[in-house]
Amino acid sequence: MPLPAPAPLCTNGFLDMLAALPDPRKRACPYPLNELLFVALCGVCSGANGWVDVTDWARLQIDWLKRHLPFANGIASHDTFSRVFKLLDPRKFEASFIRWMQPLCPTLAGDWIAIDGKSVRGSHHGDTPMTHLVSAWHHAQGVLLGQLKTAEKSNEITAIPELLDTLQVHGAVLTIDAVGCQHAIVETIIAKQADYIIAVKNNQPALAEAIEKMFDSNDQGQLAPALEQATSIDKDHGRVETRCCTVANDLSVLGRVAEQWRGLRSVVRIQSTREIVNGRGKGKITNDLRYYISSILLNAEQFEAAVRAHWGIENSCHWVLDVTFREDDCRVRVGDGAENFAILRRISLNLIKKEKSTKTSVNIKRLKMGWSPKYLETVLGLVAAA
Repeated sequence: MPLPAPAPLCTNGFLDMLAALPDPRKRACPYPLNELLFVALCGVCSGANGWVDVTDWARLQIDWLKRHLPFANGIASHDTFSRVFKLLDPRKFEASFIRWMQPLCPTLAGDWIAIDGKSVRGSHHGDTPMTHLVSAWHHAQGVLLGQLKTAEKSNEITAIPELLDTLQVHGAVLTIDAVGCQHAIVETIIAKQADYIIAVKNNQPALAEAIEKMFDSNDQGQLAPALEQATSIDKDHGRVETRCCTVANDLSVLGRVAEQWRGLRSVVRIQSTREIVNGRGKGKITNDLRYYISSILLNAEQFEAAVRAHWGIENSCHWVLDVTFREDDCRVRVGDGAENFAILRRISLNLIKKEKSTKTSVNIKRLKMGWSPKYLETVLGLVAAA
């Protein structure tokens, strides 16, 4: 039984975001771009992981879709979706996404923003390498603020400053893994009036060696006074992990090495010891040492929390995209199709994360949207006009 036609809908800027994108097609087409975008996003929200899935879902939901847009010529074929999205300018699509996100996070001052890269493994095609994306993740809100494609993983070094140029990160604290430990990236962050916590590894050998020696001297009692420390213990899944965070704010012992990093005010070491206490591998102990530089003064507990928060982008974003949205299995790969489909997944993930009426997993929410157009409207924020 067809759904009754309600009053026209307003969407709090959501459909406006889609309508503002320029159509990449050079001739008239019976399927308007805003309809294709709306179907694609609704389909991905509702469990579709490819263009065939999107069109199959849309044909079953055509009556509901017509409540929002005309769809005078019905639903396009999956080939049409593929052709349009491989031509759609991903930079303009991403820019629309970022503009749409800004009212949701109007200020980032004092917030922790994780910057990290992820490859879309199924997107490689012939001699074309897989798509690699650098993303910004808002820890407290649990949403993606933006992303940028790089040619390959090593190009994160150039992509991170470009991504930061698209975001209003004034006052935020940016956490980045060791690939971001570059002078140019630190300069960009400070110029944006933000702060940083960046991992240090042997890609910066002089810095890494100087920091390691300083903490070794502290362990041997050669620094006075001793550096601030905090210890935390986690017990979960048959493992006990002990983390000791040590913070140094007096960097004079580092000499000229510290002067080369703009804004540097603290260096941090985190010692992790993990012991398996139950099940397979019982009694096995592993140790790990990690070092960080930072432009912000925090105590040891705060630094340890910030470093742990960084991994939210892996656990709450990248893992969800791989397991729930099956990103690595997606074979959308021609032209800019892989990057544009990745943007659809990230918009969908943000919408799902922001919907708080149901406390359940992202996977169950996607299923519910596929089952219930009313719940899909709730997630999309579609509101009937007066």
